[in-house]
Amino acid sequence: MSDALDLHSPAIRAHYVEILGQLLEEEGGKRDAVFAAAGLSADRLAHPDTLLTVAEFVAVCREALQQSDDPALGLAFGQRLKFTTHGSLSQAAISCATIDEALRTLAKYFSIRFAYIDLTFFVEGREAVIQLTMRHDFDDLYRFNVEAVLAALMDVNQLLFGKQLMYGGSCRLAYPAPEPAHRARYAALFGDAAHFGQPANQLRFQADMLGLPMALHNPVARRLAEVECEAELVRLAQHQGVSGRVRSVLESVTSEPLPGLDAVAERLHVSPRTLRRQLKREGTGFQTLLDEVRAVRARWLLTRTSQSVEVIAWQLGYSDPSNFGRAFRKWEHCSPSAYRTEARGQSSR
Repeated sequence: MSDALDLHSPAIRAHYVEILGQLLEEEGGKRDAVFAAAGLSADRLAHPDTLLTVAEFVAVCREALQQSDDPALGLAFGQRLKFTTHGSLSQAAISCATIDEALRTLAKYFSIRFAYIDLTFFVEGREAVIQLTMRHDFDDLYRFNVEAVLAALMDVNQLLFGKQLMYGGSCRLAYPAPEPAHRARYAALFGDAAHFGQPANQLRFQADMLGLPMALHNPVARRLAEVECEAELVRLAQHQGVSGRVRSVLESVTSEPLPGLDAVAERLHVSPRTLRRQLKREGTGFQTLLDEVRAVRARWLLTRTSQSVEVIAWQLGYSDPSNFGRAFRKWEHCSPSAYRTEARGQSSR
């Protein structure tokens, strides 16, 4: 197993959790209870840049499993994660020239969607191997997470290649066989190729298929998607360490003014002085992180909501809207109102 993530590390984007909540609601569960288990507000889930921490994702998954009482819920969840769900990651992969390039691209950027799982790709003899390794130690969620990712991979595989890629291949799973009542669900995805109690979680297929061309090969689309993936890798790295924990605390606040240093230090169970020292050691400061979060939040609120500039200033923690205006001009070289007007004009063209 790789080094386990700590509970404050980023795990997954919020829209994946929204999909899980929708699935549960359609099956008679209580969607709001799933989100409440992790203390997640609707506003935070709706924000496109929200990254849920390991602790939050664990709480959501446990509540969903308890409500559903379905040990194979991971399969159902994974099948809901369609090609478009993964954004730049899937776009970069399907735009490659060959399957080999696509899988190497997928492995390179996989963490921007599933930071709690390592995906590796290698060739072993005559077989190509995609291997999943958990980066958390929550045994009660092991099967759920493996099945969700494998089902999502198979869904994209069938979209692009039908059943061709699994001819002569196999799915190896590092946990015991499911109850007989659920085995048909595995057969629907993997045919007779699922084998349980194996040393690792792997999808294996014939290596001579790696040279097969990708039907949607597009060098320009690939380049643009990889630029986005690289930017997301940088953002993910920014959420590591103490500075990442501070950023996560700031981003988690959506319905009230952004907190100051003392409040964030209290949330992280350290003194303000200690927090300043830790941030300085990482080459940053609280005000720098606060301004970065404010800038991203300001752009989103101005373009996605109809709230007044005064209300937005309050939400960002400014007691005086004129201070917000001065700060925004440093970020965008225009006033908040001008930025909103220009953004609306572009969206209507």
